[in-house]
Amino acid sequence: MDYIEANFVVNPLEPFSEVLTVELAEIGFESFVETETGVLGYAQAGDFNNETVAQCIAEIVSNGCNIQYEYKIISAQNWNKSWEDSFEPIVIDNLCAIRAPFHTLNNNVDYDIVIEPKMSFGTGHHETTSMMITELLKLNVTDKNILDMGCGTSVLAILSFLKGASYVCAIDNSEWAYTNSKENCLLNNCEKIDVKLGDASILNAEKFDIILANINRNILLKDMTEYVKALKKDGQLLMSGFFNVDVDSITNCAEELGLKFIAIKTMNTWALTHFMKK
Repeated sequence: MDYIEANFVVNPLEPFSEVLTVELAEIGFESFVETETGVLGYAQAGDFNNETVAQCIAEIVSNGCNIQYEYKIISAQNWNKSWEDSFEPIVIDNLCAIRAPFHTLNNNVDYDIVIEPKMSFGTGHHETTSMMITELLKLNVTDKNILDMGCGTSVLAILSFLKGASYVCAIDNSEWAYTNSKENCLLNNCEKIDVKLGDASILNAEKFDIILANINRNILLKDMTEYVKALKKDGQLLMSGFFNVDVDSITNCAEELGLKFIAIKTMNTWALTHFMKK
């Protein structure tokens, strides 16, 4: 699957850059990178519609800003080369290092994770992944069942396994992510992680102590009922992949489903929420 990279130049940046990312997430964009002049947005080629993007921009521009954009197709091969040329190792909370296979081992952390993302997102550089890793590092996962929903590279599943989880399941509806997760699990000697291709509908009767869902607002709201069903009593649900402005809708949905609010974490325009099943 090829991806579209759309480069949006936004003037003024605030608050319109954040407004733009919220609206683009509604029409199929999966990931964003902030730039000095605006934002880069990424969508699967099959989900990208130029007319829909133009309509989205027109609505925002009517509120008093200027947005220009251009886009290009990124093939799997080009994505890999671009990533290899720019990717630097990252260390989170002095405990977890995330690096590429061509970087040297980091012996100064508790968890050294090797990731080769290909067309999947999740190297720890994005705020949502970083926040999820920070919260996961705080949790006791020893001998627990963990679900990494919308796993991408499976970095969260791999960290859970390395921390001593008894069973880890990683699910993504992208064939690229599924294949990449298998490869990353192998790179980190985590072959026992149960990687599956699909969405929340394949959860069936499995029960988890902790569910990690770093996806986007629309999917979280649509599938949260299934997450709650899959949680054990006193199980914990950590969700990210959405913006600060979406916190109320995420929280309202979770509380309507009987979840107890535990905490919220924010980084720049992004948010993470933590709930428990009563």
